[in-house]
Amino acid sequence: MDKRKMLPKRARMEGMRGGPIANGPLQSRPLVALLDGRDCTVEMPILKDVATVAFCDAQSTSEIHEKVLNEAVGALMWHTIILTKEDLEKFKTLRIIVRIGSGVDNIDVKAAGELGIAVCNVPGYGVEEVADTTMCLILNLYRRTYWLANMVREGKKFTGPEQVREAATGCARIRGDTLGIVGLGRIGSAVALRAKAFGFNVIFYDPYLPDGIEKSLGLTRVYTLQDLLFQSDCVSLHCSLNEHNHHLINEFTIKQMRPGAFLVNTARGGLVDDEGLAAALKQGRIRAAALDVHENEPFNVFQGPLKDAPNVLCTPHAAFYSDASAQELREMAASEIRRAIVGRIPDCLRNCVNKDYFLPGAPPVLAAPAAPLATPAPPASTYSEGMNGGYYAGAAAQAAHSTTAVHDPPAPPPVQPSPQPALSLPINTSDPANHQLTKQESSDVH
Repeated sequence: MDKRKMLPKRARMEGMRGGPIANGPLQSRPLVALLDGRDCTVEMPILKDVATVAFCDAQSTSEIHEKVLNEAVGALMWHTIILTKEDLEKFKTLRIIVRIGSGVDNIDVKAAGELGIAVCNVPGYGVEEVADTTMCLILNLYRRTYWLANMVREGKKFTGPEQVREAATGCARIRGDTLGIVGLGRIGSAVALRAKAFGFNVIFYDPYLPDGIEKSLGLTRVYTLQDLLFQSDCVSLHCSLNEHNHHLINEFTIKQMRPGAFLVNTARGGLVDDEGLAAALKQGRIRAAALDVHENEPFNVFQGPLKDAPNVLCTPHAAFYSDASAQELREMAASEIRRAIVGRIPDCLRNCVNKDYFLPGAPPVLAAPAAPLATPAPPASTYSEGMNGGYYAGAAAQAAHSTTAVHDPPAPPPVQPSPQPALSLPINTSDPANHQLTKQESSDVH
């Protein structure tokens, strides 16, 4: 008798579209899910020997299949999905989230830490691309290249200097102007070095940096945002977004800027209050603005306060992108997931942003405890009220305006929690599986 006929048939999962997906041997191994995308071609070669990879292509956790919610130990995510505390609690075995990018404002990192979930980002990718794009936008504002090119495209003919003068009104000379940089992290530093080559006097505001950084880069440091806005002919934002600096640039802080100054934002859309900016552009208080990021994305030019605002140049959150940076970004994100699987969380992670929130004795929501850090995060009461939007109240106000994502705010004296073992995820060297898990479709991932 043919022994193959005696083997039991593999159970078919109900609701699966197109039949079962072969996943190699049946033994269990870690499940890693790409939450808001469907392309895993870059991640698979890095993770295939240690994890099963699935993609969800979801816009919210309500679209994520229960198998991922119940079994995923790792998650990769872009910026199109938001994970609140309630969303994070839906995951039963999640140990690590890696943001495919640098900003983590779409994740409740404090809640994640308290649940024993490490949150990591990829801060080193795309530094050159964002810095180059920032300079490109600055040059467009000063030389009005974007607007002049549109006039030519629309058929306008320039037959003499008078027409050029009329069309190019507002063009300015760069040399001798002051560029103010808010947040002197990796990208802010790269912009500063590029701007000096064009003849800018560069100043910066970053309360998290130690004294002496300005000496090594040949820059001028100011110690309040108010001073930076008052002195700058062009302001460029390069800071992370958090609850303390939301709408950092608003009606109040715009009034502290030089009349006719330029504004550039390639950091986070929530740093700028669109209504205050639109009013300033219409009144001529700000000469022009260039925005690659927006509070509501994708940006709709036909809606919102900026739809009728003059002299605003908007690009679609693309400053980070080049073929090289996109590849590098995804490889670095997948490598962080791999370190978590083959190592220990959070000890082996290079870019864990919420170690300070790993609390000793956290509620047993997860199957295995995560290692706490000896130093907890500062409580919200550390920051005085009224910081939102650039209202200054001494040193506490300066500390509240977060700038670079690579510098943590001062923490209180460390406490000594009872030791807990760091998490080590199981490894299985089975063949990879790359498939989709949606709310409507499930797949066998073991």
